[in-house]
Amino acid sequence: MKYASVIVNISHGNLDKIYEYAIPEEWESCVQIGTQVLIPFGAGNRQIKGFVLGLSSTSEFDPKKIKPISSVITDGTILESHFIQLAAWMRERYGSTMNDALRAVLPVKRKVKEKQKKYLHLVVEQSRLDLFIEECEKKGNKARLRLATVLKEFSTIEMAQAIKEHQVSRDAIKALERLGILVVSTKKVYRNPIPIHISEDYCITLTQAQQSIVNAIIENVQCKKLKPCLLRGITGSGKTEIYMEIMDDVITQKKQVIFLIPEIALTVSMMERFYQRFGDRITVLHSKLSEGERSDQYERAKNGEVDIVIGPRSALFTPFERLGLIIIDEEHEPVYQNENQPKYHTREVAIQRAKMCEAMVLMGSATPSIESYYKAMSGEYQLFTLEERANGSLDTEVSIVDLREELKKKNMSIFSRSLVEQMWECLTQKKQVLLFINRRGYAGFVSCRACGQVLHCPHCDVSLTEHKNNMLMCHYCGYVQKRPKKCPSCGSPYIAAFGIGTQKVEEYARKEFPNARILRMDGDTTSKKGEYSKILQQFNAGEADILIGTQMIVKGHDFANVALVAAMAADLSLNMNDFRSAERTFQLLYQAAGRAGRRKDAGKMIIQTYQPEHYSLKMVENQDYVGFYEKEMLYRKILEYPPFGVILAIVVVSKSEQKVTQAAMFLKGAAVEKQTNGVTIIGPANATVYRVSERYRKLLYIKAKQLESVLEIKSFLEGFVHYSEAFRQVSVYYDLNPMNGY
Repeated sequence: MKYASVIVNISHGNLDKIYEYAIPEEWESCVQIGTQVLIPFGAGNRQIKGFVLGLSSTSEFDPKKIKPISSVITDGTILESHFIQLAAWMRERYGSTMNDALRAVLPVKRKVKEKQKKYLHLVVEQSRLDLFIEECEKKGNKARLRLATVLKEFSTIEMAQAIKEHQVSRDAIKALERLGILVVSTKKVYRNPIPIHISEDYCITLTQAQQSIVNAIIENVQCKKLKPCLLRGITGSGKTEIYMEIMDDVITQKKQVIFLIPEIALTVSMMERFYQRFGDRITVLHSKLSEGERSDQYERAKNGEVDIVIGPRSALFTPFERLGLIIIDEEHEPVYQNENQPKYHTREVAIQRAKMCEAMVLMGSATPSIESYYKAMSGEYQLFTLEERANGSLDTEVSIVDLREELKKKNMSIFSRSLVEQMWECLTQKKQVLLFINRRGYAGFVSCRACGQVLHCPHCDVSLTEHKNNMLMCHYCGYVQKRPKKCPSCGSPYIAAFGIGTQKVEEYARKEFPNARILRMDGDTTSKKGEYSKILQQFNAGEADILIGTQMIVKGHDFANVALVAAMAADLSLNMNDFRSAERTFQLLYQAAGRAGRRKDAGKMIIQTYQPEHYSLKMVENQDYVGFYEKEMLYRKILEYPPFGVILAIVVVSKSEQKVTQAAMFLKGAAVEKQTNGVTIIGPANATVYRVSERYRKLLYIKAKQLESVLEIKSFLEGFVHYSEAFRQVSVYYDLNPMNGY
C-alpha cells in the first residue's frame, strides 16, 4: 500500500495542515506529487478536493484507520513540485493558508475539453472514385455525388469546410466511410488567443548604449552570474529592444522566457512587436482569455510548444520546464502586488522562482520603485542606465498649470486656458491628444446642496459614484441604484455630483471641441473581452483625435501621432492616504509625459494642479528621476518607511463590529508580547473604508527595521489566531509592505 500526503482544498486556518490518505491500487499509476484528488473528509466523509504534496510507502499511523483516496480528478491541472515549494515559501513570507498559496501559483485550475478538427481523406484510387461517381449519377444520389466530387478535387479536406462551403451532408460522409471510400481523422487544435499574423521581417539596429547593456546581461546569463538586474531607461530609450535581444539569446540556448507586463491592455501592442521578432513560438496568459484559451496556452507551455509567454502577474506561474529568463516590465507598478491572499509581490516571487530554476530576472522602468533603485544602488541588484531616447526624438516639454490662478481668472471649466489653446493647435495640425484622470466614472460623489447629505452605499462605508444614465455605483461591492430625484434626508431636489471622472471629462471635451472624434478608455468601456484592443487599434489607426481615460492609457503604449498629453487633476493621486503618494504621482506623470512626441517631433505635456510647488511635480517638469529619488529618500529615512524599514499591515475582518474590535485588541496584546527593540506597533484603528460588503475592518501595523523581526511576529500571531477562541467568525489577513491603502 502507498500513501499520499494531501492538503485539503479548504481555505481555513484551522484546516491548513496535511492529512494522510491511502492510495487504492487502481489509482497508484495516476497519483503523483501535484495531482488533484477527491478525498473523504471529516466524520461525515464529505467528498472534497485536495492536492497531493508527498508520497510514501510507509505510514506512522494504523493503516486500518487511514481513509483511501476516492478518485483522481482527471481533468485537473497537475501542480509541479517546484510550484509546491514556491507556494510554501509564499505562505511563510506573506501569511496565508497553504491552499491560498497553491491556488495563487495555479493560474489555470482545470483542463477544458480539447478542441478538435476532423478531416476527410480519400483512401481509394481515382479510377475507383470515378466509377463510384458514375454510379451515383445513374442512381440520382446527389448527396453522395456532391461529396465524391469534392474528394476528387481535394483528396484531404476539413470536414467543417466540406459541410459549410460545399453543402456536404453528414449522412453522405457516414455512407462513404462505410463503403471504404474515405476515412475520418481527428486532430487536436489549440484555441488561438492571438489574432495577429505579421509576415514582415523584424529588423532594427541597436544603439551603442543599448548593445553594451545587452552584451553585459547576456554574458551574466551565460556565466551563471544570476544577480537580478534593473534597467532604468527614460521613456523612448528602447528598453523593449534590449529585452528582445536578450530574449533571442536565451531562446537560442533552448531556454524559455516569461515576460511580465502590468496591464492586460499592453498585450496587444507588445504581441505585435514580439510576433514580428519571434513568430508563433509566443503566446499570452491572462484573465481576459476564455477558459478554453487559458487551458490550451497553459498546456502548450507545459508541453514545451512555446518559448515565450507574455502576461500580467499570474503569467509568472507559467509551467516552463526550461525557464531561463523572467522580465518584469514597468516593475514599479503597484498592480504587481496580488490583491488576494497571499498578498505577494511579483518582483519578490519572481526572484525566488528564478533562484529555484537558475534563471535571470531583469526588471525595467523609466521610474523604478524606490525600493528597487535602493537595492540597485546598494549592490543587491545590478544597475544599467539609458539616458537618451533611441529614435532621436526630443524630450517632452512639461508645463505645470496652477488651477488656483484659473479660478482667480473666473475660469470654472475643468480645462485650463492653456490646455484648450494647445489642444486646438494639435487638432488643427491633425495631431492626437491624450487626456487622463486617475478616476473612472462620472463624478467623485453625489450630495444634497441643501443639507449636505452624501449618498452612501448601504453595504460599505463609502460614497456612491455617479455614472451615466443617472446610475450610482459603489466601486467596492458593485451595488447600483438610480439617483433619487429628491434628497432622502431633507427632500430637497438640489442633488448634484462633485468632482470629475472620465465620463465628465468626455462630456466637457465634446462641448469644447464639437468636431473632434473622441474615444474613452476606462474600466467601464473595457469590461468586455476585446474592448482594450479595439479602442487602442482605433486610436492607433487615427480614427480618433482625443483619447480620454484612466491611467491605463498612459502606461507603455507607443502612439506615433500623439503630440499632447494632459493630466486633468494631478492632485487626485498626490493626496492619496498612502506614504507612496508622491512616488506614485511622479511615476504616473513621468510615464504619461513619455507618451507624447514618440517620433521626431517634440511632444508637450500639461499638468493641472492646485499644488504646483510640490517637489514630485517639479521633478516631473525637469524629468529628473535621480533628483526625485534623493528627495524622497530623505523623507523615507526620517519616517523609517521602506526601504529603511519594513511594514506589516494586519487586517482584521468580521461581520460583527463587536467581534472585530475585540479580536483586534487581542491581536495587539499578542504582538506586544513579542515586541522587541526597534519594533513599533500601531493601532488598532478603523480602516479608511471601515465597512465593505457588510464586513467591518480594523487595522494594525507592525513597523521594524529588519524583515526578520516582522516575520517572527507574524508567525507568532498566526499561531495565536489559530488557537484563540476570540477569532471565531473573524478573518485575519497579512500584507507585507502594502502597495495600496486600506
